Amino acid sequence: MKALTGNPGKRPLNPHEPRPAPAAPECPPELSPTARQEWERLTAELSKLNLITHLDRGALATYCGAYALWAEAMVQIQKYGTMVKSPTGYPMQSPYLGLANRQAELMMRIASEFGFTPASRSRILVPPPDQLPLLELTEDDYDEEVPEGGG
Repeated sequence: MKALTGNPGKRPLNPHEPRPAPAAPECPPELSPTARQEWERLTAELSKLNLITHLDRGALATYCGAYALWAEAMVQIQKYGTMVKSPTGYPMQSPYLGLANRQAELMMRIASEFGFTPASRSRILVPPPDQLPLLELTEDDYDEEVPEGGG
C-alpha cells in the first residue's frame, strides 16, 4: 500500500520483509482458564483480519497471561478496595493495585504490537478480504525492457 500511495511517510520500505502465512497458533497449555478465554477471543478476531501467525504465539500468550493477572487483581481491588490496613494497622495501598497497574502496562505495550488500541490500529493497513494485494513486486523484481528503437 505504501508503494502504491507513493510512500507518504517517506520512510524506507523493506522489500524483503518476511510475510509468514496467517494462522492461529495453538493455545499454550500453561495459560489459566481466564487467559485461555482471552486467547480464544483474540485469536478469533485476529484470524478474521489475517493478523496472526504461528510466530505470534509467545507475544499473544504473554498478553493473555497479563490479562488474567490483571483481571484477578481487579476482582481483589473491588473486593477489598484500593486501600487496606497494613499489619501494624495503618492504611496502605493495596498490593493488588500495583499488580494491576504493572499488568495493564504490559498489556498496553503488547496491545500496540497487535493493533489492539485505536492509535496502533490506525497504522495497520489491511486490504478488504475480497481483494488480493494489487502489487507484490518490488523494484528489484521488476525490470522493464525498453524495445529497440526507443519506443
